[in-house]
Amino acid sequence: MSETLFIRLGSKAEDKIHWLIWSAAAKEIIASGELASADELSELTEKSQSRTTTVFVPGCDVALKSLTVPGNSSRAIRLAAPYMLEDDLAQDVDELFFAYHNLAKNDAGENCFVAGVAYHQLEQWQAWLAQANIFCRTMLPDVLAMPVAAEGYNAIGLGEQVIVRQGQWQGQTIDNNAWSIIATQWQRDHDDLTINNYSPLPEVEDGILALNEQAPELPMALLAKHASEQSFNLLQGEFQVKKAHSATLSTWLWVAGIAVFALCLQVAIKGGQLWQLNNQQAAVEQQIIETYKKAFPTTKRVRVNTIKPIVRQKLGDIMQSSGGDNFVSLLLKVEPAFAKVPELRPQTLKFDSKRNEIRIQALGQDYQSFERFKVELENAKLDVSQGSQSNQGDKVSGSFSIKG
Repeated sequence: MSETLFIRLGSKAEDKIHWLIWSAAAKEIIASGELASADELSELTEKSQSRTTTVFVPGCDVALKSLTVPGNSSRAIRLAAPYMLEDDLAQDVDELFFAYHNLAKNDAGENCFVAGVAYHQLEQWQAWLAQANIFCRTMLPDVLAMPVAAEGYNAIGLGEQVIVRQGQWQGQTIDNNAWSIIATQWQRDHDDLTINNYSPLPEVEDGILALNEQAPELPMALLAKHASEQSFNLLQGEFQVKKAHSATLSTWLWVAGIAVFALCLQVAIKGGQLWQLNNQQAAVEQQIIETYKKAFPTTKRVRVNTIKPIVRQKLGDIMQSSGGDNFVSLLLKVEPAFAKVPELRPQTLKFDSKRNEIRIQALGQDYQSFERFKVELENAKLDVSQGSQSNQGDKVSGSFSIKG
């Protein structure tokens, strides 16, 4: 398809939505317009059926961060990055979804380029599109669709906001009523800053802003022209869209949905099991709390919902130490063995960075569970030394020393 439908969503359902159909072959605008709110997105459904659809979202809802994370493993770096950003983000990291861009390390030594957006915001954008039956595989912060300036910043006005591209992985979408304050601060911080504007910008009251007027552009056209230069996509991981379904397949899915619903009604007779599951959950939560207190005996009060972020924070602290990357890499190799031998549970875990060795004190149902755990570790190409075992009531206690 040579034509692409570009849609720029708002932060809230009542915000205006801008759209444009762009022909890459002819390099021209086919059609463009504006919708009053997300409730009118269905007006674009037919236009999206025969075209690729790319969605822009406001840069004010996406935090673009670049940082230096120790280690060479991409997986370990991405595991640690969110918790290194906790002090720089307004929301708790557990409330944010993080998407990553594969950019080369820059001159500042930064090797991790991440975009953080609230889960509920990303889910809301996808819900609007789904309700309008618009299939979108690519979602991009509007600031990253702006061209990068050789010098200074590039800016253009769109509706009640100004979109500014400040660098390769830096930009802001600013409300018009806040533009004067932010632009004046830029001017104070950078004496020689020039803003290349592709449209008239709101006036700056406190200070003179150095503007370098460019040939006027329709905002959505400027974003459409340069969107193809950006390989980044917010829709990663759990939000990644696989493929669109044909109308025939959608019909069959609808029929299948009815069948699943009927099956669910039959399963509903087992609702009494929910009560048992709730009791089991309470018991598991209590076990989690007791295990946490054993690992961190100085803790006086703890809640289940705070354990996860605390443990992740401690993991982030480990990642910033010299042996952090080795620890996480080794831990990732050990974890599958616990999954395959669930009757054996760790009681304590220590990491010796000098020996690159994890020491585990575990509790199992019988001696055979220790043997099976050792076999799984050896199958994972790990060097395993098994310590002594002893009975503790109806359980067996033992230890392992594990090297990569």
